[in-house]
Amino acid sequence: MSAKISAALVKELRDSTGAGMMDAKKALVETEGDIEQAKELLRQKGLASADKKAGRIAAEGLVQSYIHFNGKIGVLVEVNCETDFVAKTDEFKQLVYDICLHIASSNPEFISKDDISDEYIENEKRIEMGKEDLEGKPVEIKEKIVQGRVDKLLKTKCLLEQEFVKDTDKTVETLLKEKIAKIGENIKVRRFVRYELGEGLEKRKDNLAEEVQAQIANK
Repeated sequence: MSAKISAALVKELRDSTGAGMMDAKKALVETEGDIEQAKELLRQKGLASADKKAGRIAAEGLVQSYIHFNGKIGVLVEVNCETDFVAKTDEFKQLVYDICLHIASSNPEFISKDDISDEYIENEKRIEMGKEDLEGKPVEIKEKIVQGRVDKLLKTKCLLEQEFVKDTDKTVETLLKEKIAKIGENIKVRRFVRYELGEGLEKRKDNLAEEVQAQIANK
């Protein structure tokens, strides 16, 4: 090990990323001892590794519940991993709990775009196509605008594409990939359900999502 890449620096990188000793050392050598660049390099390699694990069977895991402190929002989520050993670790338990918190706060309707029916998408397109600001525009222009709007809308409704409520610099999908890379097992959100008190009934308008986010921020 060169003088620039000290054992202390390798340990610091390992502690902050969870990477193995040799991976940490190699990343520091490649980045000439720049620990921040080394973290980014490890993250990039980890996400690529996570993609390779995505096809592996994940049948263990946890079902986690979360009830908002005022009893107005409840969430159940099932998150799967590959082994019971990983399912029992504190890191995996915290991940599942954080996903519960996120669902309570951000109210996704789907896990990913793969779960959205063609009928749902076509209905959203019809709604956008009929909006007043598109009147008089050529059909091909309207279609491009509508497609862009619908794509943006669907992104807000899919759990994996939403900004993670505890770190908006990453999406929920990125969070999962980082955990896959660190833990070494495939991890998938299989299903979830979110209940909101009085949902579907006429009532006074409250922004419960903002209440949940405020609670998370104060922890």
